[in-house]
Formats: sequence, C-alpha cells, structure tokens
Amino acid sequence: MQNPVVTVMVKAARQAGTVILRHMNKLDSLSVFEKSKQDYASEVDSLAEAEIIKELKRAYPQAAFLCEESGAMGKGKQTFVIDPLDGTSNFLHGIPHYCVSIALVENGEPVEAVIYDPIKNELFTASKGKGALLNDRKIRVTDRRDLSGAMVITGTPPRDRGRVGPHLDFCKALLGTAEDIRRTGSAALDLAYVACGRADAYFESGIKAWDVAAGMLLVREAGGRVCDVKGRGEKILDAGNIVAGNVRVNPLLQAAIAQSEYGRSF
Repeated sequence: MQNPVVTVMVKAARQAGTVILRHMNKLDSLSVFEKSKQDYASEVDSLAEAEIIKELKRAYPQAAFLCEESGAMGKGKQTFVIDPLDGTSNFLHGIPHYCVSIALVENGEPVEAVIYDPIKNELFTASKGKGALLNDRKIRVTDRRDLSGAMVITGTPPRDRGRVGPHLDFCKALLGTAEDIRRTGSAALDLAYVACGRADAYFESGIKAWDVAAGMLLVREAGGRVCDVKGRGEKILDAGNIVAGNVRVNPLLQAAIAQSEYGRSF
C-alpha cells in the first residue's frame, strides 16, 4: 500500500504535470528568463512549483520546502525538495524529455520520492525500505558486472562548465570500455532510468539537491548504489556531484572518475 505522503506527492506531481502539458504547445508565447549564464527558467516552472507547494502545504502545513524556483521556505524535521520542471531546456526547445521531481528529506536523506514524466505518463515512486516502482510495478537496476558494454548517462550543466574539458576527456576514455554515453538533459530522469534498468550508470557534477534527491532514493530502492565522486554514500545532497549505478558498476565508475583529471578537480 502506498504511503499517505507519497499519495499526496503523486497528486501534486500530476497537477504540476497538467500545468506543463497545458503550456507545451505555447512555447513561443512563454516568458523566459536567464537565472544565471546559460541556465533558463520560464513562467511554467513557477506555475508548476506553485501547484506542488499548494497541494503539499494543504496536507503538511508544518513541513519545510527547498524548491528550485522559490528557494528554502520554513524549518522542520521534514523538507520537501522540489524541482517542478527538471529538463527546462528540453521543454523550451520542444524536446519531449522532462519531468516533475519531488522528494521528502529527513536528516539529510531522501525517504520518499516521486518522479513524474507527463509526456510518457510514467510515474516513478519510492519509499525508503519498501522498494521502487514504475507505474505501480517493481523496478530493479541492471545486473551488469562491469563497465564493459555499459550504457552510461552524464550531463554538462551550465553551473559546472569550468570542468567541461576534463569531463569530455573522461568521457572519451570511458568510451574505450562502455558501449555508449548519453546526455539527456534531465538529471531526475537519468536517475529514474538507472533505477528501472534503462541505463547502467549515471554521473554528473554541478547538480543541486532538487535535481537528484528523488532519483537517489529510486536508485537505492531499486537495488543500486549512489555516491559522490569521492565515494561517500551518505548525506551527499549538497555534494554538487553524483555517481549512480548498480552495486558492481557504481564503484568501478566512481574509481575511474576519481583517478581521472576530471575527478581530481573536485
């Protein structure tokens, strides 16, 4: 049975998804602004976030919030970490790959997670200690034993372009072993795809807590491992980087990153 808090989070995510879908064919008329260099948001991000906050506050008025658009609000034992539209650049370019991401965090660790892809109508959910689901069906990470033939996802966010050279050099070296590398434009969906076995591993730097909080729990509850580039596996929401995969591939990828110029830059 779904936890009551997850039920509310799902409702909030679906309402945000409705906002996103309502605007997907009105891209030319949207108000778009640059939050920082090459990092954009639109009125849709704010509208979707407002829907999420309204729904969650109705059920949990004492909870704190950490939101991509609104920032930190309130203090409490429980914090909802929200990215109302992860993959904004994809959305603004008409690329149908983005999602709503909501996590409930306690003591620095995500304990409940919802990621909703409104285009594919795919709903990923997880509760700590209870497994991960995709549209109510149990999901698991892949059983790949090493990096040979692995499908790896990464990202090049605008917040970390200073590392782009070493990052690309590492990707070039990784392609000597891995099958391929993808760059999809949505950190939350990247982690969800690792959780359900569509990719073997994912790594990225320049990320924020709202990008990865829900996805981290999905991977863990699907039998995988999440750490930062130094190998730390706990309370890494503020690390600014992440490595995820199954329990065999994750440590191999993390070690390869740590030994590279890219990894040594952290």
